[in-house]
Amino acid sequence: MAYRCLIIDDELPARELIKAYLEILPDFEIAGMFDNAIDGFIYLQNNDIDLLFLDIQMPKMSGLELLKALHRKPKVILTTAFREYAVEAFDLEIFDYLVKPIGQDRFLKAISKFLHFQEITKITTPEPNAFDNAYMFLKVDKDQVKVFLNDILYIEGLKDYIKVYTNEGLYIVYERLGYMEAKLPESKFIRVHKSFIAAIDKINTYNNESLKIQQHEIPIGRMYKQVFLNRMGTL
Repeated sequence: MAYRCLIIDDELPARELIKAYLEILPDFEIAGMFDNAIDGFIYLQNNDIDLLFLDIQMPKMSGLELLKALHRKPKVILTTAFREYAVEAFDLEIFDYLVKPIGQDRFLKAISKFLHFQEITKITTPEPNAFDNAYMFLKVDKDQVKVFLNDILYIEGLKDYIKVYTNEGLYIVYERLGYMEAKLPESKFIRVHKSFIAAIDKINTYNNESLKIQQHEIPIGRMYKQVFLNRMGTL
């Protein structure tokens, strides 16, 4: 498969450099390039992207403001000349942080990291629409553990780690919640809080403030409330 990439950077040389690096890779295609975050935001509302290369300092809307505005994010590699944004950027669950000028060796290291995580968390569905048989491998300590998606109750994010609560037990995984949100099927899971994703069909009760899955009470965040309530109202 080819991974669809989007480049957003107000500097033409930076866009052309990333384009040149990507064009030598057989499994990556450039879906588009924009010189401002606003046009990139509009594009992302209507198109699926696997990997976004995003500058931070741009006129009218910064790259970080763009990330905060997106409800569902692709994997994001920031490309910037400024190191001081690193802490804020990783709080937004970005995948990697490349400091300009970007050397090809550092760029390929980020690509290798992206491909590695694509492989170890790949969801396998043996039959079309066979959700009951779909699974993914999660890295727990030194092991790759098979977890069936239908067994997942909910997922809690803790900065660089997540807790995956399942019918079989609890798994602690070195991964960010945003990555899991992008990998899990939207028809079966929903983000209800900055720190929680819930399996829709496992929800027993809910109100405007929280929901319950088995004996677990999960808060509903203010930013996610309306989407959640609308979603539950249409089921």
